[in-house]
Amino acid sequence: MTAMTRRQRYRVDLREMMVQCEANYLHLMRLMRMLGERDEVHLTLPAGERPSRGMAVRVLERCRYTTMLELEQDTLHSQMPRPALTVRLYHDARSAEVTAARPYQRVAARHDYPNPSMHQQDEKLQWNRFLAEWLRHLNEHGGTRPDHWGERIGA
Repeated sequence: MTAMTRRQRYRVDLREMMVQCEANYLHLMRLMRMLGERDEVHLTLPAGERPSRGMAVRVLERCRYTTMLELEQDTLHSQMPRPALTVRLYHDARSAEVTAARPYQRVAARHDYPNPSMHQQDEKLQWNRFLAEWLRHLNEHGGTRPDHWGERIGA
């Protein structure tokens, strides 16, 4: 097999990953300021013509240099699981990365392809992009202040 026909192994684009994680951190810090010392908040987006939907933001762990959050979307249908992302915020690096995505446990930076679970090679980057889209949707459709989101404090 020549070098030309051999398939190149996927390499993580560290620059793209860090740019995405830094942008996500900035958006998540707005939610952290809204949380304050509380461990949970539920954000409700305006209903419009559709039923109102929202997202629960929970603090799972607070440490000096890191915070672990879970973002869980309200169910869309009774037969579908509630999508949720676990995100670790690194305050010293000003970065946030998705570490788990329901129904998966751990999100790996790279997967061999093909693989039995059919994970994409760049799945971690894709989950971080998805988080950015979720946060962008919250920002655009929920307004820029917590009172626009219809904040409800969790128990």
